[in-house]
Amino acid sequence: MGAKRVLVVGLGNMGMSHALAYDRIEGFEVTGLCTRNIDDVAIPASLQKARRFTQFEEALTALAPDVVSINTWSDTHAAYAIQAMEAGAHVFVEKPLADTVVDAERVIETAIRTGRKLVVGYILRHHPSWIRFIEIARTLGTPHVFRMNLNQQSSGAAWEAHKRLLQSLSPIVDCGVHYVDVMCQVTRAKPVQVHAIGTRLTDDMPEGMYNYGHLHVTFDDGSVGWYEAGWGPMMSETAYFVKDVIGPKGSVSIVMAETSGDIKSADINAHTKTNQILLHHAALKPDGTLAKADERIDTADEPDHDALCEREQRFLLRAIDEDLDLSDHMNDAVRSLRIVLAADEAVRTGCVIAL
Repeated sequence: MGAKRVLVVGLGNMGMSHALAYDRIEGFEVTGLCTRNIDDVAIPASLQKARRFTQFEEALTALAPDVVSINTWSDTHAAYAIQAMEAGAHVFVEKPLADTVVDAERVIETAIRTGRKLVVGYILRHHPSWIRFIEIARTLGTPHVFRMNLNQQSSGAAWEAHKRLLQSLSPIVDCGVHYVDVMCQVTRAKPVQVHAIGTRLTDDMPEGMYNYGHLHVTFDDGSVGWYEAGWGPMMSETAYFVKDVIGPKGSVSIVMAETSGDIKSADINAHTKTNQILLHHAALKPDGTLAKADERIDTADEPDHDALCEREQRFLLRAIDEDLDLSDHMNDAVRSLRIVLAADEAVRTGCVIAL
C-alpha cells in the first residue's frame, strides 16, 4: 500500500510542526501545503516538493488527498473537516473541533456517515507523562478536585497571534478543552454544572471578548474542578502553570524542577512539559503523622513539542491502517467542548449553566 497523500492546511506553529511530522513518518507523503499567505512562508527543504495553494477548496479539488490536516483558525475547523470527509479524505483537525457544539456534532456525524477517520488534536492524550499523570490520579479515590491553569504572558508575535484567536475564542475555550478533557478522563463521571468569570484586561481585542477567564465544573460523582487562562502582556508569570489533582487518598501534581526557573509561560514546550510528577499520599500513622513520604517521578526524557505532534500523526496512521474505532475519541472531544462553551456562556450571562 502506497503512502497516504496529505494536504496540510494552515502553516502556523502547529501546522508546520504537523507538516514536518508527516514528512518524517513512513506511510505519509505531504503533497500539498495551503495557507492564505503561502508566498510569505519559509518552506523547509524537505517540503519543497509539495504543491502550494492559497485556497482550501482549490487544494482539495486539485489534490484529492487521502488525508487533510486542518490547522487553521478555529472558525474554519468544522466546515473544512466536513468538506474534506465528504471528498473522501481522513481528517486530523486541531482543537477545538468547532466553535459550537452543534457544528462539532455535525463533524462527527459526517465522519460516521462517510466512514472516514477523524482525529482531534488533543496532544496531551499522546504524552507519556500526562498519560501517567492521569493513571495515578485515577488511583486517588473519588471525588476528585482538579486545579489547573495555563496563563500566558504574551508580547510581540505571540500577542498578535493571541489577538487573532480572540477574534473568535476566549482563552478558557481555546486551551481549556485540553485540561477539561484531562478532568473528564480521570473521573469519567458526567459533568452537570458549569459557572465562570471573565474580564477584559485591555481594549486591544473585539468588543465583548475577554482575555482572562476562570471556570468551575461539577460532576455527578461529586468531583469538582477549576481551570484558569489568560493571555496578554499584562499576565503574571507567578503560578502560571498549575496541574493538580486531589482525591481522598492523596494528590498528584505536575511540578517544575528547581532547575526550571528560567522557563516562561510563552514557551510552547512548557505547555506540555511535565518536568516532574509529584505524588502525595494521605495515609496516616497511628500518631496522626503522614505514613509515607512524597514521591517524585522524573520525566526528564519526555518528548518535546514536535515529537508529540509526530505521535499524534502516528496515531492517525494507525487509526486508518487498523480501522480503529474512534467513537470515544470523538465523543470526548464534544464533551470537553460542551463544558468550555458553557463556561463562556456563563461568563457572558453571569448565570450557572446546567449541562
